[in-house]
Amino acid sequence: MATAPGANPLARVPPCAYLDGAAVLSLLPFRTLIPHLQSTLPTLSLSIHSPPRHSHTVDPSSSSTLLLMPSWSSDPSLPFIGVKLVTSFPLNSRLRLPGVHASFLLFSSSTGVPLASLDATPLTLLRTAAVSALASLHLSRPDASVLILVGAGSLAPFLVRAHLFSRPSINRVIIWNRTPDKARDLALDLRREFDSGVVFDHAEDLDELVGLGDIVSCATSSVSPLIRGELLKPGAHLDLVGSFTPAMRECDDEALVRGRVFVDFEVAMKEAGELVGAFERGVMAPGDVAGTLVELLGGVKEGRRSNEEVTVFKSVGTAVVDLLAAQLAYQTYTAST
Repeated sequence: MATAPGANPLARVPPCAYLDGAAVLSLLPFRTLIPHLQSTLPTLSLSIHSPPRHSHTVDPSSSSTLLLMPSWSSDPSLPFIGVKLVTSFPLNSRLRLPGVHASFLLFSSSTGVPLASLDATPLTLLRTAAVSALASLHLSRPDASVLILVGAGSLAPFLVRAHLFSRPSINRVIIWNRTPDKARDLALDLRREFDSGVVFDHAEDLDELVGLGDIVSCATSSVSPLIRGELLKPGAHLDLVGSFTPAMRECDDEALVRGRVFVDFEVAMKEAGELVGAFERGVMAPGDVAGTLVELLGGVKEGRRSNEEVTVFKSVGTAVVDLLAAQLAYQTYTAST
């Protein structure tokens, strides 16, 4: 039907919601985000189209990067298109600023109408930590009590919260950072936040620390190995979150050889420096990777097989998880308005 003369077709377009950082944090607590991903990843991930992300170097001298991550769903129960724009500026730590900033745009996949703009900095931190916690549910020991956190940046407290949610048996968290003061400050902040029996501490010798961890979670931008595999205790679970380019690397080859390795998505085998380097050096082959997070959640692949087994989980993050997290945030928001 033709538009009536003088009518404004834009008047029929619903307003685009803006969900700022505080709103995203309130809409995506781990108690709802982790179960949401646990149920939707196995059922909806195959319907989500996620082309390879664009990665552009903004400043080679500082490794500053711009990432563009599109996704859309062909499942009627997930009628959305999403695009995340991310900037990674590692040297922001010198300015006491977060190194990663992001925005997420959500559209209707039936009309293309913009539905929401979300502050994707907390969205990314929340979904990344939630993915690590989900993997830990299948790969770490159920009685894990000591969490070693390597890195004290913006992601660090989210990883602590997520791992404590998935493994409430954890009663000690020890933090290491290249700048010891940052590790100490984060430990103090977490002590104030958690009124529980969990002990929060920091340490300066990483090699001495690694062997204590039932779970060792790394969130750094390191380009050289921090974790020596020979130091991991039997039964340890190594969670590698930081690297997302072939030039980055948080553990040595021995950690991969000792561990049974899983990835969040297959793209990790092309982007994660730990795996890309190990393949190139002939230390392991892509076929040696035991499976993906979706296969773990769907029961296609078996998780931890013994108390002594060393497990490794490598995530690089994908637009699939972004879209599912944005879905939950947007639908929770609209249900309350």
